[in-house]
Amino acid sequence: MHSKRRIVLSTIVMLFATLGLSLTICIDPGHQKEADFTHEQIAPGSETTKARVSTGTRGSSTGIPEYVFNLEFSFMLRDRLLEEGYDVVMTRESHEVNVSNIERAEIANEAKADLCVRIHANYSSDSSLKGFMLLVPSSSSVHTAPIYEESRKAAEKIHASLLQISGIESLGIRVRDDMTGFNWSKVPVIIFEAGYMSNPEEDVLLSTQDYREKLVEALVTGIADYFLTK
Repeated sequence: MHSKRRIVLSTIVMLFATLGLSLTICIDPGHQKEADFTHEQIAPGSETTKARVSTGTRGSSTGIPEYVFNLEFSFMLRDRLLEEGYDVVMTRESHEVNVSNIERAEIANEAKADLCVRIHANYSSDSSLKGFMLLVPSSSSVHTAPIYEESRKAAEKIHASLLQISGIESLGIRVRDDMTGFNWSKVPVIIFEAGYMSNPEEDVLLSTQDYREKLVEALVTGIADYFLTK
């Protein structure tokens, strides 16, 4: 990142600090090494349930498990956010854990995170499909209506920042009302789907340090741009 941009990002955090405020980002590296297929409620009071947590997909070219990509990428994002002066909370820091989607949301809630960023990679039976996307909670759900507006604002700023990466393909911002981690969240939250591991070319791209760094810098810039609007 350009040195002037680093100064701008750091200044944002410093401005909040002068007001006696700190900015806390919760990073949720999706999935884990061992799945837990026991069920939990998809939303408070719901009769619908889903598996607590899965292992995710796997790279069609690289063979890299999604849970590994998610954590490696999350560590890179964590380190950059810490460099900029944010407080960072992680929902997991190893593969050998059992942290359900409700529990991940509760970690962000208990930290009173200013934003929760959930890191994932995608899969499709159509191996030609590629591109990143951002998911946000629904405005029409009683569970997520209170956090929809801020979640959407954050997603829009991050989306605009990611589009500055040369050659990147976007599948846009999509609303979901069936995500356990959204429905239990009390803080603004987004899911960043970095790309399709089922696409052979994008899978290889996601494994490269250079592309990961570009994605991380775009996320950091988008997060900073979001807080400038608050």
